[in-house]
Amino acid sequence: MCGIVGAIAARNVVPVLIEGLKRLEYRGYDSAGLAVLNGGIQRVRRVGRVNEMEAAATAAQLSGFLGIGHTRWATHGGVSEPNAHPHISCGEIAVVHNGIIENHDAQRSRLQQLGYTFESQTDTEVIAHLVHHYFTELGDLLAATQRAVRDLVGAYAIAAFSLKNPEVLMCARVGCPLLIGLGDGENFVASDVSAVLSATRRVIYLDEGDVAEVTRERVRIFDRTGQAVERSVHVSDVSLASLELGPYTHFMQKEIHEQPRALTDTIAQVIAEGVSPGLFGDNAAQVFAESDAVQIIACGTSYYAGSVARYWLESIAKVPCNVEIASEYRYRDVVADPRQLVVTISQSGETLDTMEALKRAVEIGHKHTLAICNVRESAIPRASRLVFYTRAGAEIGVASTKAFTTQLAALFILTLALAKHRGHLSPEAEAAHLEALRYLPGSVQHALNLEAQIRVWSERFAGKEHALFLGRGVHYPIALEGALKLKEISYIHAEAYPAGELKHGPLALVDAEMPVVVIAPNDALLEKLKSNMQEVSARGGELYVFADLDSHFTESENVHVIRTPRHVGVLSPIVHAIPVQLLAYNAALARGTDVDKPRNLAKSVTVE
Repeated sequence: MCGIVGAIAARNVVPVLIEGLKRLEYRGYDSAGLAVLNGGIQRVRRVGRVNEMEAAATAAQLSGFLGIGHTRWATHGGVSEPNAHPHISCGEIAVVHNGIIENHDAQRSRLQQLGYTFESQTDTEVIAHLVHHYFTELGDLLAATQRAVRDLVGAYAIAAFSLKNPEVLMCARVGCPLLIGLGDGENFVASDVSAVLSATRRVIYLDEGDVAEVTRERVRIFDRTGQAVERSVHVSDVSLASLELGPYTHFMQKEIHEQPRALTDTIAQVIAEGVSPGLFGDNAAQVFAESDAVQIIACGTSYYAGSVARYWLESIAKVPCNVEIASEYRYRDVVADPRQLVVTISQSGETLDTMEALKRAVEIGHKHTLAICNVRESAIPRASRLVFYTRAGAEIGVASTKAFTTQLAALFILTLALAKHRGHLSPEAEAAHLEALRYLPGSVQHALNLEAQIRVWSERFAGKEHALFLGRGVHYPIALEGALKLKEISYIHAEAYPAGELKHGPLALVDAEMPVVVIAPNDALLEKLKSNMQEVSARGGELYVFADLDSHFTESENVHVIRTPRHVGVLSPIVHAIPVQLLAYNAALARGTDVDKPRNLAKSVTVE
């Protein structure tokens, strides 16, 4: 959600900034802009895509050795050019900002009393004027930035420069991701490593409360107390190839089809070494020994992954498990259980609600924390005692696909590790589960091969405005995920229910115009599910059934069946996630929506 890129170099940085902004488009945005220092501060902003802003920058012959760029997702103030970043104070200070400043109204009133005029409705313009105010008073951009952020309440990642201090690029962060890219005689700032990969792989991830002064030759970092600190330099393993479409039409399509490889990479260590607490960190055995229950905290698709894991953890590991939406957990009165293992799940590792929920859990006494994440060195893993990184690779499409299935794989490995540690996993059962994991990528590939059949269904869905998804047991969260995917990218209203709840309300909606998608694995609940399907058929509903190869369904005029691979036991939810992803993707294609950048949504949700 929003994106920042900045650069200071001995070359024209405009091409670097524009390339970086293009790499950040996946995060979601509605306007873009950049500002460079070249005699004065030159700025170009446009509503719409980065390409439109690039054309304007080219027409204006924009160039400079120091600059900042931004893609904005509107929060305070509508989608308009005056509200687009960068914001400039008194022609001297340029600022870009991700996040939300909660006390912007109070600061705006204060600054207006000091004589500042506001040209936008944004909270960000407050930051520009604050930095200018303190720069006028202190005469030093570092000191001015440090003083300005002390006045801010909320979450922010900031990059700024000054007309009167032309050799310095400033940045600061609280609650939103920000990193520094280290080049040779040039340095960079970005909210995502993808924005700087074309220039460098060496990056420093700023810690919470850090303020950094960046010049061409050096980087100085100061913590929230103002003390100079050293932060580790990391070499990013993200490849530029992973950020390119290659032969695919959309990143979502690419990422759906990358799932066999992503799963193979995620499970590789447990396949090679077997099940052990060490997969989750050096202290995992101690943490597991001191944990009697699991609390999973996540948002959106990650929450559905946690909801599947609850069935696994209670059935296989025999450990009580609760799953909660992060934005609810952080604001309710939670009864702390120090012997709970708090598991946070986030693709980006920067999801604000999940990060704040983790902080809340630690504040009330939870010391056992585990992060499941796809991005190394992101905020949530760094704030957690234990970490398991999925190996999904860069995920660009807003609608999560391979991150979801690799999260499920990680949670299954956690289930096995806890079960073994608690004495509930025999050697025979461990061997059987590992064998199932070995075959999982192949089963996923078989499910991907169903796309041609699913595309036919998708064309029927394209003309619908509502859909219902049904599942039972461990597959109910997959129904939820299928409904979410369909509404995210095709804009078809979709809801999901446990199939047993049909007659408790949702059945009233069923008619010939509402397709009903059924997740129907060949498991112990199949016969119950068939009875629920009969309830739909009796009301004239049209059923679209994803059934296992070895189950028995008879097609009819109103019952359509696609058979996924033979039932794969407890890992079935991972396999059944594939067809609902393909259904949503192809329905969106048929409706002509923007698959990778659905309206109103952002990839990385770093604001409330």
